[in-house]
Amino acid sequence: MSQRSIHSLFKPTSVAVIGASNGNKRAGKGVMKNLLSSGFSGPIMPVTPKYTAVMGVLAYPNIEALPIKPDLAIICTNAQKVPSIVERLAQFGCKVAIIMASGMASQTDEHGNNLLALTKQYAKRYGMRLLGPNSLGMILPSIGLNASLAHVGALPGKIAFVSQSAAICTTVLDWANNKGIGFSSFISLGDATDIDFDELLDYLGRDSKTSAIMLYIDSINEKRHFLSAARAASRNKPIFVIKSGRSHEGVKAAMLHTGGIGGNDAVYEAAFRRAGMLRVNDLIELFAAVESLAHSTSLKGERLVIMSNGGGPAVLAADELIIKGGKLAQLSDDTINELNKILPDTWSRQNPIDMIGDADHQRYAKTLDILMKSNDADTILVLHSPSILSESVEIATSLIDTISQHPNRHRLNILTNWSGEDSAYLGRKRFTKAGIPTYRTPEGAVRAFMHMVEYRRNQKLLQEVPLSIPDNIPADRNVAKTLLQQALDRGQTVVETHQAVDILKAYGLNTIDTWFVSDVDEAVNVANKAGYPVALKVQSPDLLYKSDVHGVVLNLTSDEDVSHAAHSIIDRVHQINPNAKIDGLIIQKMALTAGAQEIRVSVINDPVFGPAICLGEGGSEWDPTRDAAVALPPLNMALARYMVIQALKTNKLRDRHLPLGLDMNALCLMLTQISHLIIDCPEIAEIDINPVLAAGEKITLLDVNMRLHDSPQDNIGRLAIMPYPKELEQTSTLKNGLTVMLRPILPEDEPKHLEFDNSLSDEDRYKRYFGVRSRMTHEEMAVLTQIDYAREMAFIATTTSTEGKELTLGAVRASIDPDNTEAEFAMAVRSDYQGIGLGKLLLEKLISYYKNNNTLYLTGFTMFENRNMASLAKSLGFTVSFDMEEHLIKMHMDLENQDKQVES
Repeated sequence: MSQRSIHSLFKPTSVAVIGASNGNKRAGKGVMKNLLSSGFSGPIMPVTPKYTAVMGVLAYPNIEALPIKPDLAIICTNAQKVPSIVERLAQFGCKVAIIMASGMASQTDEHGNNLLALTKQYAKRYGMRLLGPNSLGMILPSIGLNASLAHVGALPGKIAFVSQSAAICTTVLDWANNKGIGFSSFISLGDATDIDFDELLDYLGRDSKTSAIMLYIDSINEKRHFLSAARAASRNKPIFVIKSGRSHEGVKAAMLHTGGIGGNDAVYEAAFRRAGMLRVNDLIELFAAVESLAHSTSLKGERLVIMSNGGGPAVLAADELIIKGGKLAQLSDDTINELNKILPDTWSRQNPIDMIGDADHQRYAKTLDILMKSNDADTILVLHSPSILSESVEIATSLIDTISQHPNRHRLNILTNWSGEDSAYLGRKRFTKAGIPTYRTPEGAVRAFMHMVEYRRNQKLLQEVPLSIPDNIPADRNVAKTLLQQALDRGQTVVETHQAVDILKAYGLNTIDTWFVSDVDEAVNVANKAGYPVALKVQSPDLLYKSDVHGVVLNLTSDEDVSHAAHSIIDRVHQINPNAKIDGLIIQKMALTAGAQEIRVSVINDPVFGPAICLGEGGSEWDPTRDAAVALPPLNMALARYMVIQALKTNKLRDRHLPLGLDMNALCLMLTQISHLIIDCPEIAEIDINPVLAAGEKITLLDVNMRLHDSPQDNIGRLAIMPYPKELEQTSTLKNGLTVMLRPILPEDEPKHLEFDNSLSDEDRYKRYFGVRSRMTHEEMAVLTQIDYAREMAFIATTTSTEGKELTLGAVRASIDPDNTEAEFAMAVRSDYQGIGLGKLLLEKLISYYKNNNTLYLTGFTMFENRNMASLAKSLGFTVSFDMEEHLIKMHMDLENQDKQVES
């Protein structure tokens, strides 16, 4: 993944069209026509042996005849010619090529070589990048580049659109041009064989011309790269995504379309949510989202006021708002008094504001002005229904004038809905031209507003400071892994409740008392000692592991004869399978508690994103990805809370309001413990816990089925999100004898890290931040503590104070570029703990980490006044230089040759 290598994709200075043509309905002609008509200022060079000129531009017979190396080549030939063309382009020095041919993955050349594999091989050998194949091309309106086969161009704007589907591209273009909405970039990924979503998100997330990103996705190839890039980009700008394949049939179609892996839709949605993106379900919602993004300011709050000339549409809008989880603003007494002066006596006197059907342009404008002057709303939705008593265009014009001249126009969002067709068309056109979002229906307008609200909520939830797991909750990885390995050594791939008890207890998960007995007499003795209620199960490898029969359970809740019950179970098993081998009976003491609620938790293994945790209520027809809220590990207490909220919000989990029912903290703790178990134990493929008994603060796992992988797994590669790297923790002793813990930073560290930052002296803060700065906000601290370990690292040094509190003494952090070429670091040490070797310890830790990460260079900058930092860096092998113009000291280390630098 190289941001440097795709630079030419976004900023080409010259373009070659391979396979350019004058023939009608030829891709080579369509591309040439679009390039020549879009205003691109660089040379456009058609390559074809068939014509002397293409569309009036001198053509070149072959690639070698080109007068300069093109930054960008567009290959318009059939699939069979593409590999040799890519090889020659790469050898010639071309940096990026767009491939429009389709079907390359399923075709071979005369030697039996797969065309796509061969093309990738040639490109990689010479460092050339590929967009496609099966790409429609790309449009960059800001530089007048239309390197595509689109039937129309794109207007300039601040929205980036990236799609795997060419048909979706042309549909969105048609709609956007009709609405007057423009784009910073418009890119057709095609099969995404080389350049993929992750690299584009990294680029667009940093692109000053882009304020929002829209994605159409069929499938994801690089889960971790995609999520890392999306999480980074979504911190700075909203990302909306539409994903095909919501049904099983749709997944199959998407796989055929792009050749990707068919993952589960609910897991995709969980991944999008975790990355801070907002999913829309269809093109109508996508268009609404584009409309709101193109013209709206960032949302300051969620209060919506609805004003309308009809009660019906206003009620429809209010219903949609409440159903979607939105909030109607409350009108203040002052606002109501002001509205009383201008509205008829029959107006609604509440929100929604029904101005009555004869509302003219003056009534609309005065009402809007009063609302904009008040502090009652964050967004105002203006509805208009056709009426013989009013002119929709005149009203629209009056509102546009009111909004454009109002001093509060940048504080509020104004949305409009002009209902109807012919009578409303011109009004909507006026709003679009004025840059005011407008929608065809009241519900569509509200849904667009709720997209903005959901994005705001998601960002806030993802910035929450998680509670720490209590110290008395165990997490004994060694015990769990030993027991799992013993099961695998026995040839077991399924672990049932009685065998899973000690594995689960190693992570503080409570199960019921379980005994395994070999015969009926022993079962009677154990059951009698255990007391009621108990359950008897058959333990039979033939039934449990090798056939469709999963065992027979008999619950005993009274003084029922245990012996008779046990023989009944065995008889029933032999009726089902006469050849069944009965190895013994399992006895479980049931943890039945009055007033408790039964729920179900599963861990599934998604083919795209790996392990995913599911929370719901269960049932005989339970499908965890349909009937449960889904989240990706790793979970902390805040993320687990977010998951429970999603489950309740979508009715996947219902609070039955039982006396000892759902306790949010207990549920979150259980989910976080399960997450830790899954992260630490790659031997576990899937878990089904049904039921889980929730009795207030007590959570008990009643019945557990754990399926194991039958071969070793790559623990890091299987997870979509890199977990906390516990293996990097180390304890060290400083010069003064103080023992400190060096470890990666955690989201839970935010309060301590804020205290650490505030403890720095004014001089140290000035050196750290290159100037005077105010106290850190929660949002800024969330960025510093909730890091993505896949692309950044922060080590902190902590010790325990005399009061028993953990104290942060110093921190060093570095962010790496997407190429893993260079990491830039910064460091600070608590002012009253300097001079005892803490800075050296932290910087050595960072150097070691990035050397092991195969990063090439580590760099940092400090002020001229911070000579101590420069001296420390030099002693550790950094090359130190002075930038007199910027008044900075630069510290640079070649990590590959760091040992040699230190010796010299």
